[in-house]
Amino acid sequence: MRIEETLLLSRSDVEQLLSLTECIEAVENVFRWQGEGKIPTPGIFGVKSARGGLHVKAGFLPGDPGYIVAKLNTNFAENGASFGLPTIQGVIVVFAANNGATLAVLDSVEITIKRTAAATAVAAKYLARKNSRVATICGCGRQAAAQLRALCGVLPLERIFAHDLNEEVARNFAAKLSIKCEIEPVRDLAKAILQSDVVVTCTPSHRFFVWQEEVRAGTFIAAVGADAEDKQEIDPALMAAVKVVADSEDQACTIGDTHHAIAVGLMKRGNVYAELSEIVAGRKPGRTRPDEIIVFDSTGVAIEDAIAVATVYEKAISGTSDKRFSFAA
Repeated sequence: MRIEETLLLSRSDVEQLLSLTECIEAVENVFRWQGEGKIPTPGIFGVKSARGGLHVKAGFLPGDPGYIVAKLNTNFAENGASFGLPTIQGVIVVFAANNGATLAVLDSVEITIKRTAAATAVAAKYLARKNSRVATICGCGRQAAAQLRALCGVLPLERIFAHDLNEEVARNFAAKLSIKCEIEPVRDLAKAILQSDVVVTCTPSHRFFVWQEEVRAGTFIAAVGADAEDKQEIDPALMAAVKVVADSEDQACTIGDTHHAIAVGLMKRGNVYAELSEIVAGRKPGRTRPDEIIVFDSTGVAIEDAIAVATVYEKAISGTSDKRFSFAA
């Protein structure tokens, strides 16, 4: 491919080029590299409009030539009801690290879904109890399906409780998702959580709904939905009382559920136990007791996007893709 040409990849292209298993392996590797000090801290920037906003996450992967990757995602919660559009839409741009050439432009949605689920799987591998059998999924959209498939790849799950404010969505999720365990739609979230070894929250909620008294000893919670400062899923009192591991301490303290616990005076920045990269790299232990409650505050970091995109791009250029164009034309 000539240097002045840019590869253009659609959502279906990305889906075909990146399996969830590949994404989990890639995300685990990139967290290890970050924990070993081989990758610099990624950046984040955001702007808001009346009904939504845009966030930009940028990361650098060293190599020959290496990649600079920037993801631009919009988040408009009313899109489905008002316009029939997805809540999240966006693009990812890949640049060559040696000369800044624009190597690829691709849809961001499939990457975001898979890398977010992959991060949960990596966290669960190190932080959940190895014999975890029961999980509760809060919020039953596309992200939930990926989360559950990813978890099933690292834990011996047998029973799943599915909860959504829209009960029909939860029923459809349970009926249509093809995995090797029982999925039961539930109305009583508290009862489900009390029976669970693993809880995943992937909702657009602006008010917490997982209460401290509803979580039993030994539970692993992946708090995925709070990726903006006005979003919240976990009781601040619970955050303050348990071991918190963040994908990014900076982001968790700014936009994650940790941010809300800090805002009400129950936590300080120094109360975050570790970043996931430190645990994957072996710099800090993960779960040390079977009765520990551990929350993974997952705000979504640019290195996850960057490594997933690099995997897609390198597979694409080794194939026969002819979706190329020139910005200079």
